[in-house]
Amino acid sequence: MNTVTQSSTILLHEGWFVRRNWLDWLFAALVAAGAVFAFSRYAGFMDVYEKGILVAAVPATIWLGWFWRPLRILMLVVAAFALLGIASYQGSLERAETVFWLKYFLSSQSAILWMSVLFFMSTIFYWLGVVSSTQGAAMEMIGSRLAWVAVTMALIGTMVRWYESYLLGADIGHIPVSNLYEVFVLFCWLTTTFYLYFEEHYKTRALGAMVMLVVSAAVGFLLWYSVVRDAHEIQPLVPALKSWWMKLHVPANFIGYGTFALSAMVALAYLIKQQASETRWWRLTPLLLLGIVLCFVPVVFRKTTAEAGGAYWAGYLLVSGLIVTGILLGRQRIAARLPSFEILDDLMYKAIAVGFAFFTIATVLGALWAAEAWGGYWSWDPKETWALIVWLNYAAWLHMRLMKGLRGTVAAWWALAGLAVTTFAFLGVNMFLSGLHSYGTL
Repeated sequence: MNTVTQSSTILLHEGWFVRRNWLDWLFAALVAAGAVFAFSRYAGFMDVYEKGILVAAVPATIWLGWFWRPLRILMLVVAAFALLGIASYQGSLERAETVFWLKYFLSSQSAILWMSVLFFMSTIFYWLGVVSSTQGAAMEMIGSRLAWVAVTMALIGTMVRWYESYLLGADIGHIPVSNLYEVFVLFCWLTTTFYLYFEEHYKTRALGAMVMLVVSAAVGFLLWYSVVRDAHEIQPLVPALKSWWMKLHVPANFIGYGTFALSAMVALAYLIKQQASETRWWRLTPLLLLGIVLCFVPVVFRKTTAEAGGAYWAGYLLVSGLIVTGILLGRQRIAARLPSFEILDDLMYKAIAVGFAFFTIATVLGALWAAEAWGGYWSWDPKETWALIVWLNYAAWLHMRLMKGLRGTVAAWWALAGLAVTTFAFLGVNMFLSGLHSYGTL
């Protein structure tokens, strides 16, 4: 028995490395070389914690590239173009207006604008794929490729923005996850990347039409916010945010937000598929509620017709109405394109499980950060309270799933309702409540 166990262990161990090809090892070498370069050039600007994060990032990055190989290409392309953009500045932000590829492609603002356009285009092509009777697969493939390019531009913009903040001053420089503008960019590319993984895993692109709706809605908010609040301008950090904890807490938090949003859109797809043949309009509850929520958004963000951005929200209302109407009228064709109930249910569960794990980590990290910044692990601040509500909501969902076999309609409705809870914790608290996290106000 011991011999068999030992042989199996050896074979398993060998299989992991045998599956690595020369491109995998080249990628690992490039990641290690990049870490050595970062240490040699920037070690003097790092404290011991930041050095530890950099060291831990090397095996984590290699593992991610080996686990899902498309990420290798993504990371290498982002690194190459981000370094090109950084080098093009030559230490002066003024070159953003004189260097062609900085002005139109590689400055942070240009890259994020490209990200926005590409996400909108991706959403359109995904929907063309859903409604097309002959070219559906081709349209969905284009939508998927555009989503990859949008993620690439989002990451390039994020990396270059990080460098730009240091060009403004060493005391201003910070990782770009500190305000609503920056975290909405983070939300968009994280949500899309997780969806693209599940798209490949389940061999279906039809869900892109649903998932990209929430990403496009986030992009719409991002554009509005950047116009009426000049949010794209890099601002110095408030004292509470000047901590290395931010580099860990915020990304972990938004992996949770992104995967929770993903699970909600999968839940919406589940309910649409389930009610595809329903002819009584009052029974089409998911779509009717979606319409109500979308129509409620302009009321929240546009209190008067004279307010800045009023015309924007009027356009938002029109587009939202057209989307809901289109889904209502074409629900049978959409349902036919969607994957099976089993796949939708499994994807919903996996997205929530991943999100819950990272949201738990983010909550623990947030408590440690609070102890350092404010002297206590928990203060029942509105943001903390609603984060706890979000955590309890999904903890209960997973408990019912694993212990009681929660499936189907109830699970889908619960996941969809979870998006409302999560959205209030993300945005609603910033809009309607005040507290220690008020630096994220609208």
